[in-house]
Amino acid sequence: MRKSRAIVIAGLVLSLAACAGPEPMLRSNAKFQLQGREAAKLDVAACQQTAEAAGLKPGTPNRSGNVAAGAALGLISGAAVGASSGLIGGVPGVTIGVAVGATLGVIIGSVGGAYRPLDPDPPYGDAVVRCLLEKGYDVSGWH
Repeated sequence: MRKSRAIVIAGLVLSLAACAGPEPMLRSNAKFQLQGREAAKLDVAACQQTAEAAGLKPGTPNRSGNVAAGAALGLISGAAVGASSGLIGGVPGVTIGVAVGATLGVIIGSVGGAYRPLDPDPPYGDAVVRCLLEKGYDVSGWH
């Protein structure tokens, strides 16, 4: 029972990925290769915090385009998690697990997608990109 709960919780956390704000995409250049992915993520977070400390906001929610994408991501991940956690209970458990996981995934994904901005506000984006360029990174866009 504990194992199935852990699987469901992990799946719900994955479903919440749609809630994250816009992130800069870094090109693989000498700085990125030297520092590594984890150090680059820390540098991105530091630049974002600097921009937010200056009073800039990441973006306003886009409630139209991301709802469907969030719902689809939630449906897929929720169904997969429900199926894997339902394996413990046999065929009926899998069926129930898929139904419950998919339902929760759609709900969580839709809500998360409704509040995820596609692109940052221009002043915020400019500040983050400038900070990353000063650190030696190349920014190719936002996701």
